[in-house]
Amino acid sequence: MPTIGLFVQHPKCSVQSCNGIIKALGSDYTYKLYTKHEIEDDFFNSVDIACFPGGVGDSDSYDTYFKFNGNLITDYIKRGGRYLGICMGAYWAGPHYFNLLYGAQPVQYIKRPNTCTRRSYSKAIECNWNGTNDRFFFYDGPAFIGNPEYYETVARYTNGDAAAIIQGRIGLIGPHLEAEEYWYSKPYLHRHWNQGKHHGLLKQFVDRLMEK
Repeated sequence: MPTIGLFVQHPKCSVQSCNGIIKALGSDYTYKLYTKHEIEDDFFNSVDIACFPGGVGDSDSYDTYFKFNGNLITDYIKRGGRYLGICMGAYWAGPHYFNLLYGAQPVQYIKRPNTCTRRSYSKAIECNWNGTNDRFFFYDGPAFIGNPEYYETVARYTNGDAAAIIQGRIGLIGPHLEAEEYWYSKPYLHRHWNQGKHHGLLKQFVDRLMEK
């Protein structure tokens, strides 16, 4: 059974996001939770996917978390490891952080041309996921720009920017497919609750990443 190394550093990489990922992926995977303190030379030897979820905060916390051991994560990817980044974790795949991508980079969607939102608070925004339009929980996640010849676009925002991509063994998602119903508790959000079907989309995404 594949093992997902799930990075937890609340609130930046939040317990809520980690719990949602575990619920979405279910019993088809085992989980190895860790913080910045557990990343040592042999840590990823028993990990099939290194997952970095989202939370509350900005991506510059990278310097605090990985100043002394971030190279172990990039080395793992270079050896053929897989990387799953959601929101904050997707930003960290970019050139200012782990620098894992070729011909693509994550940028703030709320600052892109023709975006459907300019504010960073929680909302449900429209995306097209594999040809189907729906509203997804969003909290200042990235869009992915670059040369689409170098990556597969799985989802798009309304302005055409990629909202989820796969490049080799790296999978990145801007919105929060792992969100649970209580994330939608505010009245303006709850009417967009998806009855858990986004958990199924996340599992499909991760299953495809495991095929790489």
